[in-house]
Amino acid sequence: MNTTNSIGLDNQKSQALVTSLNTLLSSYQIQYMNARGFHWNIKGRNFFELHLKFEEIYNLLLEKVDEIAERILTIEGKPLHAFSDYLEASKITEAKNISDGTEALNNLLNGYKTLIAMQREILEQAGDAQDEGSAALMSDYIKEQEKLVWMLKAYLN
Repeated sequence: MNTTNSIGLDNQKSQALVTSLNTLLSSYQIQYMNARGFHWNIKGRNFFELHLKFEEIYNLLLEKVDEIAERILTIEGKPLHAFSDYLEASKITEAKNISDGTEALNNLLNGYKTLIAMQREILEQAGDAQDEGSAALMSDYIKEQEKLVWMLKAYLN
């Protein structure tokens, strides 16, 4: 019996990564929809700048949704693709009817805190599996999002 997949990774460790990546994928989908909703529903004095910022954020999130799903496929897993599965697996909750900029930004910051923590866990898990592709992806996301968190927090202060 072959214990490695077609890119030379341990099958068991890869399947464990698939589970973690699907939870991350689900969380990204909810964070994406939250940002999209903030973009649509924002009101107030900072409408113009926040409307644009939320669009920038949801576009970045959507890119990552695709990259994570493709990484899952690369390590021979199946990405979740039903919204009901995302709601069940996500560690981020839906945000509904938020039109206040400060509330929306705080919601996004909490979501990024969750994503960064998950990505750090997956980074460690990928290192243990010698999965450099997944590790590099997580490392890139963490670096980008740490800077974004800093900037969003600076905006709020």
